[in-house]
Amino acid sequence: MSINIIPAIDIIEGKCVRLSQGDYAQKKVYNESPLDVARAFEDCGCTRLHLVDLDGAKSHHIVNYRVLEAIAGHTSLTVDFGGGLKSDDDLRIAFECGAAMITGGSIAVLQPATFQAWLSAYGSDRIILGADSRDGFIATQGWLNDSDKSVIPFIQHYHDLGVTKVISTDIACDGMLQGPSVELYNNILAAVPGLHLIASGGVGDMSHVEALDAAGVPEVIVGKAIYENHITLNDLYSYNKQR
Repeated sequence: MSINIIPAIDIIEGKCVRLSQGDYAQKKVYNESPLDVARAFEDCGCTRLHLVDLDGAKSHHIVNYRVLEAIAGHTSLTVDFGGGLKSDDDLRIAFECGAAMITGGSIAVLQPATFQAWLSAYGSDRIILGADSRDGFIATQGWLNDSDKSVIPFIQHYHDLGVTKVISTDIACDGMLQGPSVELYNNILAAVPGLHLIASGGVGDMSHVEALDAAGVPEVIVGKAIYENHITLNDLYSYNKQR
């Protein structure tokens, strides 16, 4: 397999948590120290980290930037950071605190001119489009609200404007460990050739990673499967060693 596994850390009140289907009421705290978790991923040979500020997603501005700063400053992980980035100041703080890339989802729906300005200012290597969907339509604000934008035309629009990297989550799959939305990703890759697609949501074991690899998805974000030991740290170490 050649697909890159990107572990995820979601933050609420400075702690490492996971939600199910984006529901804040279904929160489970896995670790008090996100830095310890990030170091464990680094020790397994992971080079990337997907870090989400869930407090920020709800508050509409960056909140847990100190966690980002600690991880970026004390590991060699390449961190992409998202959750509540709504202003130029939020972006400045994220990059100053060590984010290599940021993910903008709601902002691309609700303030497209701002997102396009970020893309122009920082380039497609540093600005990732977050395309999180429920029943084929983009959801915003920590998945609390649905939009009227269909996921594939939404991605196509921003790809035409210069976006090269997209994180796509099928919310119905997220945190359920029942398998990713391979059909959705096949459809996206067929519709938008040349896109660097990062799958997210639904991975429950290594067979699901293999299915995404077979579909030609270059990277996958994995969270709950790791925290629930469906994919162990040893699995990650072995996989990264043989890649």
